[in-house]
Amino acid sequence: MRIVTVGDNCMDVYKASGKAYPGGNPVNVAVYAQGLGAETAYIGRVGTDPYGDLMIRALREKGVDTTRLLQVEGATAVTSVEMEGSDRRFGDYDEGVNAQLSLSEEDMRFIGAYELIHSGIWGHAAKYFSLFQEMGLLTSFDFSDQLHHDLVTGLPPFVDYPFFSYKQDDDTIRQLLREVQGRGSRIAVATLGENGSLAYDGEQFYRCGAAQVNVVDTMGAGDSFIAGFLYGIRQGLPVGECLELGSRTAAKTIGYFGAW
Repeated sequence: MRIVTVGDNCMDVYKASGKAYPGGNPVNVAVYAQGLGAETAYIGRVGTDPYGDLMIRALREKGVDTTRLLQVEGATAVTSVEMEGSDRRFGDYDEGVNAQLSLSEEDMRFIGAYELIHSGIWGHAAKYFSLFQEMGLLTSFDFSDQLHHDLVTGLPPFVDYPFFSYKQDDDTIRQLLREVQGRGSRIAVATLGENGSLAYDGEQFYRCGAAQVNVVDTMGAGDSFIAGFLYGIRQGLPVGECLELGSRTAAKTIGYFGAW
């Protein structure tokens, strides 16, 4: 299984401790999928600062291909994180050189060697998804909790596996998943925090409860779920088992500080 992710990265800086951890949805998905056994690569931009060096080094140590992770003049993106119990709250965000992200012909050729591509709503890559589909790639996209974003209407025809973040299983999220899947996606998925996860494939809904574990830090939980679900899909597992694999992968992540 070969997965390439593209888009935003950042250093998550915890205000209380001052410690910094590499993160960002596409980065995290690449790392978690690599840990499950996939062959992964990440395409993005980091700055010429110590955080940029740390991001590149950390990804390489995890086995993620950084051939197209470019280091350009400027600052690496930084997100300020505060803890409220075991839950994290994002503060100020400096996008840094991520704001310059665009894909070159070399990037597109590199992407073409993979089976599946993943990005997220802050990754500046949505405009390329119709091209990814034309290239024959499976596509995945994390809309996060932006249920009313313009991309929720326009992008699903080009996204096989769209993911959303919500709080509970109710009529609102079920209707959204129906609508998104109906626009062209194969399976629409929502993570529901402590209430588990939900998926719709055009015929039925699938539910999975959250694993009961000691929660240290919820950073990266949704991203690790996505990696687990996608890995299950590419292994040919039924939808319900893909949700379960996503849940188990997320359970490991919330047992320590930082995304990975």
